[in-house]
Amino acid sequence: MKKTLQIARLELSLLFYSPIAWLLMIALFFQVAYGFTGAIEGMQRSQEWYKMSYSFLTSNVFTKNGQGIFSNLLSTLYLYIPLVTMSLISRETSSGTIKLLYSSPLTISQIVLGKFLAMVYYNLVLIGLLSLVVIGGAISIDHFGYMQLLSALLGIYLLLCAYAAIGLFMSSLTTYQVVAAVTTFMVFALLSYIGSLWQDKDFLRDLTFSLSMPGRTVKMLGGFLTTRDVIYFVMIVYIFLSFTIFKLRMARDAGSLLARISGYAFIIISGISVTYLSSRQQFIGYYDATATKRNTLQQKTQEVLKQTGADPIEVTEYVNLLDGTYGRAAAEERIRELDRWEPYLRFKSNIRLKWVYYYDAIPDPYFNTGMNTGKSLKEIFDKKARFLEIDPGRFKSPMEVHQLADLRDEHNRLVMQLSYKGQSTFLRVFDDNDFWPGETEVATALKRLMTNPPRIVFASDGYERSIDKIGSKDYKVLTNVRTNRSSLINRGFSIDSIALKDQEIPQDLSVLVIADRRAGYDSVSMKKLRNYINAGGNLMIAAESSKRALNNEVLKQLGVRLMEGTIVQPSKDFPPDMVTAQITKGGALLSPMLKDDYEGDIPVSMPAVSGLAFDKNNGFAVDTLLVSPEKKSWNRTGKLVLDSAALAFDPKSGDQSGAYPTALALTRKIGKKEQRIIVTSDADFMSNGELNQANIRTANYDFANAVFSWFAHNEFPLYTRRLPPVDNLITVSAIQVKFMKVIYLFVIPGLMLISGTVLLIRRKRK
Repeated sequence: MKKTLQIARLELSLLFYSPIAWLLMIALFFQVAYGFTGAIEGMQRSQEWYKMSYSFLTSNVFTKNGQGIFSNLLSTLYLYIPLVTMSLISRETSSGTIKLLYSSPLTISQIVLGKFLAMVYYNLVLIGLLSLVVIGGAISIDHFGYMQLLSALLGIYLLLCAYAAIGLFMSSLTTYQVVAAVTTFMVFALLSYIGSLWQDKDFLRDLTFSLSMPGRTVKMLGGFLTTRDVIYFVMIVYIFLSFTIFKLRMARDAGSLLARISGYAFIIISGISVTYLSSRQQFIGYYDATATKRNTLQQKTQEVLKQTGADPIEVTEYVNLLDGTYGRAAAEERIRELDRWEPYLRFKSNIRLKWVYYYDAIPDPYFNTGMNTGKSLKEIFDKKARFLEIDPGRFKSPMEVHQLADLRDEHNRLVMQLSYKGQSTFLRVFDDNDFWPGETEVATALKRLMTNPPRIVFASDGYERSIDKIGSKDYKVLTNVRTNRSSLINRGFSIDSIALKDQEIPQDLSVLVIADRRAGYDSVSMKKLRNYINAGGNLMIAAESSKRALNNEVLKQLGVRLMEGTIVQPSKDFPPDMVTAQITKGGALLSPMLKDDYEGDIPVSMPAVSGLAFDKNNGFAVDTLLVSPEKKSWNRTGKLVLDSAALAFDPKSGDQSGAYPTALALTRKIGKKEQRIIVTSDADFMSNGELNQANIRTANYDFANAVFSWFAHNEFPLYTRRLPPVDNLITVSAIQVKFMKVIYLFVIPGLMLISGTVLLIRRKRK
């Protein structure tokens, strides 16, 4: 070991006597410092002058993909090390000193390890320079994420050491330093590309992924440490250092071809075996270094996974070549999909992922037009397969895939089917920017496998709002649009409709919904409804003031009535009967998902709404969920002219001021059961039109979801709210930022330049 350290010390001195090593240090530090000071300066100015607020500043400044200074450094880091390593051994070979080393009392292992150890020390110097910038971040950002940045520095350091080992081996292959540098770049490219090979073969995919370099350091930058990634870098170092030692031994001893092949094969097989085994899910250890644990599943999701026990969960992803979603789940996207499932595999390693590729028709009016006109489904498939240059034999026909799962109700688009102990449910993708299901959707689907989903039934024989129509007044968007993340069917609920006249009301309902009843019920239907209420059934009545008499006929059994008049709220942008109802403290308690809306005073839009009056002695405990804004609105009992030029409060005409309830929650005990009822004086707040309201920020989606979550005792959906970030404030002033710029961009690089120059001059004189 002593001789190895002596070689390392000598090699390190040679490195620092080289202008290249100093220039690379200065260039790397200046690149990072320039990005850091620019980011801090811009954020400080925006915070001070424009009162802009930020969040996750540690990540945004340092590690965010495509934005953070360390993330940007990764795209150029591979350019630095080959310029240093290219001469480590090629210099000895070209000058002939390698023969002296062979004849010295040093072993080849000591020579190679000593040279590599010199690079390890040099890389530590580079990390020390990066740490100076991290110190600047700690000074500039409140509640700085120290642990995440330590993880990031570790990731960069391991990557540098892996690069050094590769460069050392390349340097041993040639006497030309430039060739050594170029071949090193080629190896870096191979390790970057290999992870995209053979994605449709499970074993080969796992093998190539275990060798792939991109993404491993990126995860460490994000504060996510795994034993798999650390062992990967250790094995890369082991493989290339062993290659170097073995190559030099063979050059000295002139071994046979079989001995050479056997030696290299043993190194490769042993290294790959350890790398492969360490990437098996059951052998991976994890550590989340972020302050908010954003790389880790929320506790609710962990509990759901724990409840599944030791039984496996099978996830089968059905991918239709003819649908526009195919590109998201093509074979070359497999690694990204595995990354999306890794947080769940961390807590349940026997989630089995399968992919089924098939072709089938899609409900697109243009599917059989244009170049597809007159072609059969098979001909359309063959044409697209040839265009994409993929093997058509990997795709199942419509008949074959129908035997596995009938996906026609899913419009034959990309979908995942989760199976567990004989139960199955679909996990969908969505037509929004995120596309893939998030933690809430996955956790909800997992829980559906272990419990009966809550049933919501909408009455349909009084011309109520339809759950199957897309008109602006109907409810399809909220209830059962499969591509809408916030639809109730994607939140864990079972949705159905019922004709009270012809069908009995099921007893296992979470809630019966009567939304905007426009016709009177016959005596049979009314009797069924009264019996249902008296038996303690949960009920939601979304009434409209234009049908006040019809609605009050049912509401009187609850001690509630629609008040006379219409609440008006004059606005320059909206009709005066558009009321922005405020969520009350009691309303916010319906579900945790309303917390932010309540604290941010986000309203629920309710057009043409009236107030609700209730009898305090009706046997129910009553909570007000929504109220009209007291200072902006009033109740007009007289005639309301919507196109009036000026609408003003007029007590003489019967105008009444005050904050009027527009949504009530009623509860009472019937036996051991708590009966839950909600009454709203507007049925439009959860209609297709209001949910798609784009010209005003509202909480309609959240409130509607919260209402049905309350009926399900908040079992569905599984609301996975993460801890808010704490590193949200730049703490330095503009003057301090300017001082930091001088230090980082001029003083520190200048000191390095002077130190390097002095050292090189003194070395030359000696």
